[in-house]
Amino acid sequence: MFDPHQPHPLLAQIPLTVSPFLSLPSAVTLPYSFRSVPTSLPPSVISENGTDKPKYITSSSGHTAHPDDIVASCKALQDHLRKTKETAEKAISDWEQDIKDRDLAEKRRVAPGWLDRSEKILEPTKAASKASADQNLLDHQPTNVITAPAMSPSREGEELDRAFGGMKVK
Repeated sequence: MFDPHQPHPLLAQIPLTVSPFLSLPSAVTLPYSFRSVPTSLPPSVISENGTDKPKYITSSSGHTAHPDDIVASCKALQDHLRKTKETAEKAISDWEQDIKDRDLAEKRRVAPGWLDRSEKILEPTKAASKASADQNLLDHQPTNVITAPAMSPSREGEELDRAFGGMKVK
């Protein structure tokens, strides 16, 4: 029938012309790091039992992994970092609370009862024994009245000497 080494009879009838605007492709220069394609296929990345995911991402160190494994390890790292952050924040808050508690205990030691009430107005308390005696001190005359002798014009100097001490003028 048709011989692959012979031109087709219809195509043989079309004349070919050479155009100055067309050029034949030149040979490509390959880089020094070029590796040829192996003649045999590499082993399958899919395991025989079908349960493992194909590990088609390879690092420069040779470690291979599936993208889902990488995402799972990133999420595990995020969880670990979050737990570490929460633990550190709790330790800091416990430390600050301990400082506040020690400060409050010191304030309560100095002024007991002052921080335990909502009102902060200090009022003096009256002693029970003197409260009844001094309750109406200004309302009535005191029982022990000290009376001064009447000042007479002749004794003014003596009264002043008694009040301010003697001067003994000579």
